[in-house]
Amino acid sequence: MNSNGSKVGVSRRNFLSGFFAMGLGAAAVGLTGCASPRSFADEAAQTTIDGGEYDIVVVGSGGAGMAATVGAVDQGAKVLLLEKMPVAGGNTCFAEGGMNACCTRFQKEAGIEDSVDLMSSDTYKGGHEKGNMELIRHMCEGSSDAIDWLASMGIVLSKLGTSGGASVKRIHRPESGEAVGKYIVKGMTEQCRQRGVSAVCNTKVEEILMEDGKVAGVRATNPNGLPIEYKCKALIVATGGFGANKEMLAQYRPELRDAVTTNQPGTQGDGIVFSTAVGADTVDIDQIQVHPTVEQTTATLLSENIRGDGAILVNTDGVRFTNELLTRDRVSEAEWAQPGRGAFAVFDQSVHDNNLSIEEKFVSRNLIHVADNFNDLAKLMGVPEEAFVATVTSYNDNIANGIDDPMGRTKSLNPLVKPPYYALPVAPGVHHCMGGLRVNAAAEVLDANGDAIPGLFAAGEVTGGIHGGNRLGGNAVCDINVNGRQAQETACAYVFGDK
Repeated sequence: MNSNGSKVGVSRRNFLSGFFAMGLGAAAVGLTGCASPRSFADEAAQTTIDGGEYDIVVVGSGGAGMAATVGAVDQGAKVLLLEKMPVAGGNTCFAEGGMNACCTRFQKEAGIEDSVDLMSSDTYKGGHEKGNMELIRHMCEGSSDAIDWLASMGIVLSKLGTSGGASVKRIHRPESGEAVGKYIVKGMTEQCRQRGVSAVCNTKVEEILMEDGKVAGVRATNPNGLPIEYKCKALIVATGGFGANKEMLAQYRPELRDAVTTNQPGTQGDGIVFSTAVGADTVDIDQIQVHPTVEQTTATLLSENIRGDGAILVNTDGVRFTNELLTRDRVSEAEWAQPGRGAFAVFDQSVHDNNLSIEEKFVSRNLIHVADNFNDLAKLMGVPEEAFVATVTSYNDNIANGIDDPMGRTKSLNPLVKPPYYALPVAPGVHHCMGGLRVNAAAEVLDANGDAIPGLFAAGEVTGGIHGGNRLGGNAVCDINVNGRQAQETACAYVFGDK
């Protein structure tokens, strides 16, 4: 029950259907992300096209796939973008927090000192020192340029924030406060449209075609269930992870099989399957991240920005139990140790006003408790009123008096003083696959011997090695933009040689 007394029981699939319905569909002559087609029949008719020959085929139209597509077209490549879902955007549509980047002009304007070394160190430590430092440094070194590249196309991420595991403010967000994923997808789909990219939706790649040990194309299934082939000189795999594939989750992390997932239904690990079939190696495949703040009835993610802007976590006894800005795995573990294996994220109107997704995702759907004072909020939450009020009062007083936080929190110590106040019940949910295809810094897919498979490249969550045993919030959006661009750079060099 929510604070208005009505029942809440929205399935992830129904939620996604409603979410996709907010925009327009992708078609063979262009695409619009995070949206549904006019009708599946109309869309199928448009996307049932003959196979053809291309310089580069990109599989997956999320952030990494679109970054690769835009970059390759700008280099003069003939590109085909394939998408198995009815819409573009993939998991990028659900990215909330922002994009980590170091040494950016926006940091410099704000007087924030950052460095490649510091961001690399944070990423390596946050990943339990399991990440590949060559891949980590490559991502960090390219992060500022990626911010500028996006801004050059009108996709400006200038608002700075704090995320767990980061030593300084380096997460970059839209000034409007809207979710970063939808903002980027809208901008990138417009860039694809301006370049006349042919996007084929409802088309699932089943197999990589090889000739003489090199990539020669793909075999896919069209919307009518019929096989179709596309020839190409290079293939960029950007199909995401497998966070919505219960069988794969059970294979590598059986304890997560029945956990809710923040992933869209198409996140099934396809790219890992068809790439390993031609000899691709994998790395860190069992490293799967849970996110600590997921509303469980709808599997809706509460952005890390909310904690970064000042929210606290309290348990069903009405008390805090952790530093809210520890890494995601540590906060999740702390939540699992609480009664009911969850918590409440509590924040005020200032945090609400700084994050537009709160209204859209939680308030408008009656998923969140709202009250004008902490006594009434405690009653709605069903927690001990006296303990909860004392918890928030002590938190605010410590900040006002400069007293160290007893949970060790040192960042974003913003008092909760502006009503109304909000409390959302949350618990961990499957969020990100840190492991995937083994790649080098050039985005070449490697076999078990460490040799590049000719013509095969990959970027984004389908790859492994960067995030190690835990991904820092904001690094996925950095990864897709830096390495989506890198994949097309290497692919174009492979296709065109010295030309």
